[in-house]
Amino acid sequence: MGLRGKLLQFVLNGMGDGNMLFRPPGEASSVIIRVAAGCPWNRCDFCGMYKGVKYRFHGLARAEQEIKKAARDCGGRTGRVFLADGDVMHLDFPALEKILLMLNQNFQGLARVSLYANGASILAKTDEQLRRLRALKLHTLYMGLESGDDPTLKSVHKRETADEMVEAGERAQAAGLRMSVMVLVGLAGRENSLRHACATAAALNRMQPRLLSALRLIVTPNTPLAADGFKMLSEHEAVAETREMIAGLELRQTVFRADHSSNIIPLEARLPRDKERLLEMLDALLSSGKLDRKTPGNLPFWL
Repeated sequence: MGLRGKLLQFVLNGMGDGNMLFRPPGEASSVIIRVAAGCPWNRCDFCGMYKGVKYRFHGLARAEQEIKKAARDCGGRTGRVFLADGDVMHLDFPALEKILLMLNQNFQGLARVSLYANGASILAKTDEQLRRLRALKLHTLYMGLESGDDPTLKSVHKRETADEMVEAGERAQAAGLRMSVMVLVGLAGRENSLRHACATAAALNRMQPRLLSALRLIVTPNTPLAADGFKMLSEHEAVAETREMIAGLELRQTVFRADHSSNIIPLEARLPRDKERLLEMLDALLSSGKLDRKTPGNLPFWL
């Protein structure tokens, strides 16, 4: 999917499906258990992660086998578990409930379970079901908003609208779940960069996620964007778009990161406290003349 949140870190597949298993960097210390293969949507033009992987749920019996094996491997003690693959929230409620019950039964000291969740999969659950999942220690949902601009989302075949993803985030957080939201700098290309930045900030202001990650879109060869000849933003344009998005943010309590290797400059802040510091830093960089104005650059620019 370009270099977005799911491509931040990966480990080799331990269940014989022949594809890589992806996880967010924040789950580096988690026990990772794959209960499904691939992504049930798998049509986003920017994503190359699960291309060629047929989505399937491995079933509760196999999930139980993997949970018990993982528990034996770590002595039954872990505070954190990450469930893979691409959208485990897509599973129906009874299956998710059973998996969480099995995790609680097999791991002593379990504190939190996290997974990737698309907006439509969150919306398919009732408020009562979301609260029940939270009670069973489901903790963080990693969701790719990508953009708050509906024309951009439609152009890259994202399943949900911005309003639907905002609603999903609001409902999940109302149930006590934590949202970690990812956006893609450069997804709208050059012509619509400002519109993308402003609309994305507006959507985030409505959702108020506790965690926010901005990643620069890197077009990978196995994606429809590459086949269409999509032109990535230059270094200068990517930083300018990031600056405009941050300028529009009115977040009350959010940890913001743009520290993936795809980003031109590593950023980490707590918003709203550090907003003005970020803007000053980006303004200084944009006026420094150090950024390439014509090409994306093969490597990130590090100050």
